[in-house]
Amino acid sequence: MRILHTSDWHLGRTFHRESLLGAQAAFIDHLVETVRAERVDVVAVAGDLYDRALPPVDAVRLLDEALRRIRDTGARAVLISGNHDSMVRLDYGSGLIDAAGVHLRSSLEGIGSPVLVEDGHGPVAFYGIPYLEPELARPHWGLSERGHPAVLGHAMDLVRADLAARPAGTRSVVLSHAFVTGGAPSDSERDISVGGASHVPASLYDGADYVALGHLHGRQRMSERVRYSGSPIAYSFSEEHQVKGSWIVELDRGGAVRAEFAEAPVERPVSRVSGRLEDLLADPALEPRTGHWLEVALTDPVRPERPMERIRERFPHTLHLVFEPEGAPDPGDRPWARPADRTEPDLVFDFVDWARGAPASGEERALVRTALEELRIREASA
Repeated sequence: MRILHTSDWHLGRTFHRESLLGAQAAFIDHLVETVRAERVDVVAVAGDLYDRALPPVDAVRLLDEALRRIRDTGARAVLISGNHDSMVRLDYGSGLIDAAGVHLRSSLEGIGSPVLVEDGHGPVAFYGIPYLEPELARPHWGLSERGHPAVLGHAMDLVRADLAARPAGTRSVVLSHAFVTGGAPSDSERDISVGGASHVPASLYDGADYVALGHLHGRQRMSERVRYSGSPIAYSFSEEHQVKGSWIVELDRGGAVRAEFAEAPVERPVSRVSGRLEDLLADPALEPRTGHWLEVALTDPVRPERPMERIRERFPHTLHLVFEPEGAPDPGDRPWARPADRTEPDLVFDFVDWARGAPASGEERALVRTALEELRIREASA
């Protein structure tokens, strides 16, 4: 069986207020062409179909078009919700569209009930585990332990129990939206650490022939059978060196995996450049970057006049301008300026400490954590 593993489409997302819908539509064109050319049987989308729980109309239309075109190739589609999606909204009508060959798995009740797809060697069971907000999943299953390892571990117990009851030799694919220990994050993923431990070990997925992961935006191989496809386009400047695309996975009759990466076209690359303004405007080596979306760090000792206007004369797609004067303290010394390696509560506490000159009190910390957790639960159940 041939499977295309993709994730983190984030349809409707903007990049420093620039619409990405055109780039996302170009990726859908590439994906459909790849499905047809590679004779893909199943397209597995591991969460974050949209960028927010209430996506814009154009994003909804693009997803509808993508699913229709995938089915026109003859391939089936299995999709799960991610932490940016609304479980409830994506689950609506899922039972009705199953018959069309599009299988949305976006509820706690459906975990452990696979989508069965036959090939010449028998059935392959596709188990969808949507993003599990711990404080919604834990009471649903009556679990005492908090955090992602507890709820995902229980979900995989349900998967393994169902698989054990099926005929010997039934192959399995698990779709899961989670942060696996050892994965490398970028600046564009939303923190999921509120509500207990956020990381889960790759061994949690033992028993599955292939695990199609979503959430982290860089392609990664956690093991031969456990992989992230990454996002199809860059959503932050920290992703400038990432190669975007999808995994083409071949599952043989015994469940052995062979995977190749299908690179996606890049409509407009993202880049970072740094230097004094006059040097950047004159450097011929930067000519290839004139068509890129740019983050420019100016190192002039004194802030130049009209810097963005002048930089855009040469680099018209500059989106973000920062000032890092030579000899000045590293702005990264401000902990709240390093979002990639800080949780949401820690960012708030770091900023309070920096702005007030004193750390948040125990009562303030509890209020912040409670507010963030309530917000996450409200979004997940919307």
